[in-house]
Amino acid sequence: KRCDTVIYDNSFCPLVIAEYKAETVELTQKVFDQAAVYNQKLDVPYLLVSNGRNHLFCYVDKANRRFRFEEQIPDYRTLTDRQL
Repeated sequence: KRCDTVIYDNSFCPLVIAEYKAETVELTQKVFDQAAVYNQKLDVPYLLVSNGRNHLFCYVDKANRRFRFEEQIPDYRTLTDRQL
């Protein structure tokens, strides 16, 4: 299995895993868990799940073993600036 999209930072390190679903698919825990499983290999700091209508974007807080969801999807520059 593989994720739909990987967004890389300016140093070509994986930054975001994006997983897309059909508009009719609800964004459930199961859907989100799929992206989290892909992250076990890539170890990115951000996950994005979208069905075209709704979007979930979160920071992977490895230190506290939790996800921190954000209200909006940051632009690329904001994400890469956070990595500095």
